[in-house]
Amino acid sequence: MRRAAHSIRLALVLSLTVLTSANAAIAQESRPSVSTADTLYCQERQLGYWFYCIDPDPEPREDEATSIPTASAAEELDAITGELRELKAQAILYPTPANVTAYIRFQREQLDRASLFSDVWQRALWQDPALDYTLERPVGALAKRQWQDARAAERDVVMARLSQRYGLFYFFAQTCGACEVMSPIVKSVAERWRITVRAISTDGGPSRHFPNYTVENGQRPRMGLEPGITPAVVLWDSETRRPIPIGYGVLSADELQDRIYLLTTREAGHDY
Repeated sequence: MRRAAHSIRLALVLSLTVLTSANAAIAQESRPSVSTADTLYCQERQLGYWFYCIDPDPEPREDEATSIPTASAAEELDAITGELRELKAQAILYPTPANVTAYIRFQREQLDRASLFSDVWQRALWQDPALDYTLERPVGALAKRQWQDARAAERDVVMARLSQRYGLFYFFAQTCGACEVMSPIVKSVAERWRITVRAISTDGGPSRHFPNYTVENGQRPRMGLEPGITPAVVLWDSETRRPIPIGYGVLSADELQDRIYLLTTREAGHDY
């Protein structure tokens, strides 16, 4: 009887051992391996899954939102232009009521878009003086007149001192019709501001406005001027000993004075 009981207990112990080993093997196959630090505690002692020897699976990270590439503003504008051209081409080549209507509607949408842009542009200029170019060069009638009067007054101050440093070379020809118009203009401007004028005849003929003329003997090539074009006005800087071409052809008195003023006083780009 005792031997039978002992056999039953031994059978139970073996069954538990086999079951524990099987559970450990199953857990080992289905779960990641434990770390080296837990080898003695978990694996060698075969404590199994229920002793929390296996780290839980890490929670899956949320996938980063896939960024959908968006078209740039320039690409959108190119697409609009392309669509407008396509609708126009369809309306011209296949002028059905549907095609023509589609083109007109789309074109109207773009006109509205352009009108909105123009309106916002104007409002931005009104509210930010740094952006308003008309403050430097007015376009309105009243403001433009005031700007021109101020410029003329400043120009006259400069012209009044001009004769101390500058003189004029005036190239003309007796056979030049434009010279008959330009000669009295050059003479009046020079007399007003007491600027010395040296009149040079390119063909040897006289001028009734400049009786004390001289005949050209190579002055224009030495000054770097275009040969054969008359009339021509050149400002001579006595300090730097260099010529400053003013212009060719017929100029009004105001235009002649403005050019002299700008070329002697203002740096390029100053007014813009």
